[in-house]
Amino acid sequence: MNILLIGSGGREHTLALKLHESDNKNNIYCNPGNPGTTQVAENVNFDINNKTTLVNFCIDKRINLVVVGPEQPLADGITDTLRHNNINCFGPSKYASQLESSKSFAKEFMDEFNIPTAAYNTFEAKDLSDCGRYIDKSDMPIVIKADGLAGGKRVYITDNKEEAKNIVEDFFNGKFGEASKKIVIEQFLDGVEASIFAICDGDDFVLLPASQDYKRAKDGDLGLNTGGMGSFSPTPFVDDVIIKKVRNRIVKQVLLGMKTRKNSFVGCLFVGIMIVNGEPLVIEFNVRFGDPETQSVLSLVEGNLANLFYSASKGAIEKNSISIKKDKYACTVILASDGYPENFNKGFEIKGLQNNSSLKDRFIFHAGTKEDNNRIVNSGGRVLGITAVASTLKEAKENAYNLAEGIHFENKYYRKDIADSAIK
Repeated sequence: MNILLIGSGGREHTLALKLHESDNKNNIYCNPGNPGTTQVAENVNFDINNKTTLVNFCIDKRINLVVVGPEQPLADGITDTLRHNNINCFGPSKYASQLESSKSFAKEFMDEFNIPTAAYNTFEAKDLSDCGRYIDKSDMPIVIKADGLAGGKRVYITDNKEEAKNIVEDFFNGKFGEASKKIVIEQFLDGVEASIFAICDGDDFVLLPASQDYKRAKDGDLGLNTGGMGSFSPTPFVDDVIIKKVRNRIVKQVLLGMKTRKNSFVGCLFVGIMIVNGEPLVIEFNVRFGDPETQSVLSLVEGNLANLFYSASKGAIEKNSISIKKDKYACTVILASDGYPENFNKGFEIKGLQNNSSLKDRFIFHAGTKEDNNRIVNSGGRVLGITAVASTLKEAKENAYNLAEGIHFENKYYRKDIADSAIK
């Protein structure tokens, strides 16, 4: 199978590895990829926003399947272009991608199709006074979200009404550009957070193991929100009862709702839930694999992931294409550039990457790296994802941290408490 994988982060390195493991005869092209993806794919670089160039590449390389990693190309409608030209792709339409690209769209969709979520209200810049009065009447804490895409950093939680009003003003004044010209304010849910990936063909789906990630920059869930500083899977806080509720009350309803709106959902539906008194409520939808949850979850998957995606893209998912490693746990620790998610220095050489070459069930996934004069250097905020798989979560964590400690670059920073919340 000839596969084009779109993206350049740790998620894409993980996907490239699993697509390669599906069948080592697969020819995988990664655009633009990173130094890690070159181990299992051929990196290419062309403008995916140029529809003619994209389609011609797929025709020239006889691409059987396009897998889209990040959210922005999905929000821009890349899959609509591909499907219009009869090119199979794993990812939802531009319309369906609004489940992630517009918080207000997602909340209204959940209302219409009876999907459990927090109470909310939506405001635009012209509604500033109404918004202030709404905050005054609200029970604290509240959650304030930019409506559009903002790289995983668009959510603020506050228990101070004056601070809430200041956050709203910052949003309306363009803190995240167009993404924050419209906002959602919603009820704060106090519970246990988890994420579940559903691989969907429009009618049917497969659920992958539940995971948890750590969004705050510093230990103890302190500091600023980030794209994610680590993850583990499966999580002991999501049992079969919760899974059944997610399956029936959330994922099935999303597929039904999208089909009702004549936009079948094909791709990965990321369901972010808060479990409150045994009930899962949706706190967010993403329409692609999450990062760094992907590194942990897919490390537990065996079999032919490429065929799972391909069959889903054709509207007839072959669920038995994959299986889940029995009695195994995965833990991922993100090595970041100190100062992330704000200002940080880059260009420092990364040493110790060879430690990955012969270790079973331990992986170094590249994210913010690049090659510079035959050296691998840090080029982004989240630099590497260090993942380990073991028979217990405690052992998986220990193995991930042992590997992380053997990798060095000048401004390396990482949390020390990944998975502690689940280890007794």
